[in-house]
Amino acid sequence: MDFNMKKLASDAGIFFTRAVQFTEEKFGQAEKTELDAHFENLLARADSTKNWTERILRQTEVLLQPNPSARVEEFLYEKLDRKVPSRVTNGELLAQYMAEAASELGPDTPYGKTLIKVSEAEKRLGAAERDFIHTASLSFLTPLRNFLEGDWKTISKERRLLQNRRLDLDACKARLKKAKAAEAKATCEGDTVPDFQETRPRNYILSASASALWNDEVDKAEQELRVAQTEFDRQAEVTRLLLEGISSTHVNHLRCLHEFVKSQTTYYAQCYRHMLDLQKQLGSSQGTIFPGTFVGTIEPASPPLSSTSPTTTAATMPVVPTATGLAPPEEAALCLEEVAPPASGTRKARVLYDYEAADSSELALLADELITVYSLPGMDPDWLIGERGNKKGKVPVTYLELLS
Repeated sequence: MDFNMKKLASDAGIFFTRAVQFTEEKFGQAEKTELDAHFENLLARADSTKNWTERILRQTEVLLQPNPSARVEEFLYEKLDRKVPSRVTNGELLAQYMAEAASELGPDTPYGKTLIKVSEAEKRLGAAERDFIHTASLSFLTPLRNFLEGDWKTISKERRLLQNRRLDLDACKARLKKAKAAEAKATCEGDTVPDFQETRPRNYILSASASALWNDEVDKAEQELRVAQTEFDRQAEVTRLLLEGISSTHVNHLRCLHEFVKSQTTYYAQCYRHMLDLQKQLGSSQGTIFPGTFVGTIEPASPPLSSTSPTTTAATMPVVPTATGLAPPEEAALCLEEVAPPASGTRKARVLYDYEAADSSELALLADELITVYSLPGMDPDWLIGERGNKKGKVPVTYLELLS
């Protein structure tokens, strides 16, 4: 019990000394040991890395899970070291509602059939989103979180210890400085030769004794300073090595960032393919649902991409066709002058924007003009044949407003 009390008193004394030194430094009443410029740059770089890692982590969590309540629930499950319950995505929930609506409204009706097709596509989108969230969490969020909860805590602990060692060192410097000043003053007073005719020669003896005491105090302060300097240098080296390890952290985060981009590319490629397939399915059935419209023959829908092969999916991500490359090769070779419009299926269309023909097979358009349009078997659904007087050519559907 006595030993513990002594240790407690010693710790309290050290804490008090550091607090006094820190306060005097803040008020400019004590000198402070400055770190070298390279060390200060390492500290600033580490702080910047920590701050931006926190921001990127939080915003990525918002991207993957926009619902704040769900994020709080997942955080609590992680802190309690329990498995996060499976949660349906918004796409899967929408698919469920659409399927139930189709079942109740009539799965054999045009609306019901369309609801079923869209629900299947939304279900695939939800599954792709689930895979993306899982992959991004493992490959990107987990390494960032491990840095903040592991490496950064170690760095912070060693930095606090270095700060304490510096306060101890500066306190020893201040103590030595005061001891030397007191010793010099006592020495000056002791050098005066006393007049033994006086009735009080005792003052000379006291001055000599005080000088010896301050000499011992200086030796003790110098010894404490050497010890404090050694501990400070050792701790500064440990902290410096940890701060230089931030470069390795950047390399690791860079690799994780590449993995995140790869998983995001795969996810959006899957979404594009799923929606393209859905659009083709809806387009192929539009003519039977709305008898007055015309739609050309459309290619059969491509099978959905497998979510188990992200590398292949990302490598084969479809590219949105340009305006000059939409027509397939067999259409480009088609002589439009020899093509006769179908007996039925022609419609009037109003041009929404000016369009400059890319080649002789296309028809230049002016905004607000009316033209006759129709489709041919095998044509790209994004293009139609347009006629204006004796001129004929391909026109993009996105530039038109179809009239009755």
